[in-house]
Amino acid sequence: MNKTMYTKLIEKEATLAVIGLGYVGLPIALEFARKIKVVGFDINQERIHLMKEHIDPSNELVASDFEGCDITFTANLDDLKAVNFFIVAVPTPIDGANLPNLRPLLGATSTVGKVLKKGDYVVFESTVYPGCTEEDCIPVLEQESGLKFKEDFKVGYSPERINPGDKEHTLQNVVKVVSGCCEESLDVIAKTYELVVGAGVHRATTIKVAEAAKIIENTQRDLNIALMNELSIIFNKLKINTFDVLEAAGTKWNFLKFSPGLVGGHCIGVDPYYLTHKAQLAGYHSKVITSGRYVNDSMGGYIAKQTVKKIIAQGKHIQDAKVLVMGATFKEDVSDIRNSKVIDVVNELKSFQVHVDLVDPHASSEEMVHEYGIGLNELPGNDYDAIIVAVNHKEYKNYSEADFKHLLKDGQGVFIDIKGIFKGAINELEYWSL
Repeated sequence: MNKTMYTKLIEKEATLAVIGLGYVGLPIALEFARKIKVVGFDINQERIHLMKEHIDPSNELVASDFEGCDITFTANLDDLKAVNFFIVAVPTPIDGANLPNLRPLLGATSTVGKVLKKGDYVVFESTVYPGCTEEDCIPVLEQESGLKFKEDFKVGYSPERINPGDKEHTLQNVVKVVSGCCEESLDVIAKTYELVVGAGVHRATTIKVAEAAKIIENTQRDLNIALMNELSIIFNKLKINTFDVLEAAGTKWNFLKFSPGLVGGHCIGVDPYYLTHKAQLAGYHSKVITSGRYVNDSMGGYIAKQTVKKIIAQGKHIQDAKVLVMGATFKEDVSDIRNSKVIDVVNELKSFQVHVDLVDPHASSEEMVHEYGIGLNELPGNDYDAIIVAVNHKEYKNYSEADFKHLLKDGQGVFIDIKGIFKGAINELEYWSL
């Protein structure tokens, strides 16, 4: 009797590889490596070296997470030749025109295609528009391998649900959506993921359904936050505190508790553009989704302009003003700076000739310079006209009003609390929040 791919994996007669070892790929690779034989592949040799030393370059995992794992870290294509089950978990960013940039995904797909053999499985985890796996990736696999889809190799799609910085909703305890190109592949892929996902799997009816399910998760959040951001603009004009309004409305059982804020990162701020792009190709121009994206993408500039107005209202010359921005990452308590909208705040302030200092206890100054051309100050000064708490890092939550006053010129100035975490705690400074 022929053994299934699942049986071969658990008996360690077959090897699983994860292609791309970032926020998504590394946790998956390590979880699988506690149960089966794994190869962790990444094109970045420096990252591979760190992982061999049990260091997570993304600063999400600790050294003990690497222990007890049957895993080989490599950047060498030859090490993939004996692999039978591939999981592709590379980023799917957007370009400067907000269009999907599939280069990393197609590059990884090409890599897999070069070592693909008869009977192998390929599962994609990267967030894409519905149809991308079958229309864009599978032709590359066929071309590079000379093999025929379904007949010679199987393909599935299982969207990642990793939330950077979240220790509660981890790979093990969030239901995993899985799909396959046929009944047999769906069964094998589902059972394989059940090895590491304690919460179980949801078997989607098709690959396209799984792709669409993932992309609307983030689109839904994006739209809800956009509504809160638009409400905060309206309430600001009406001189009402948005967070007070949300607190009151939130007492109703079916009110959805979203908050205004900067929407960056490599998920919520990116994924809706994949859906609107595919909609456009299908002949439909999305209105609601693109409107939400416009609102969220414009919030950095809006916050900076409100800051400038407050500084001017205090009788200061804006060209002489100095502002401290606290937090540079895309969300609290992570080191990830990709698509951080704090940069929009900084750039808008600089367009008014304001001097800006940027600090962050988690981000790398070197990475900031490389990505945005803006470095981090190691320590803040004490002569600012305004402070913007842009990211709610745990290090900032313990600050008192006296601590902030110490950073301001003559202990006076404007305090901008983007997420409203100091509401009620700032009484002497000029306070503003979304």
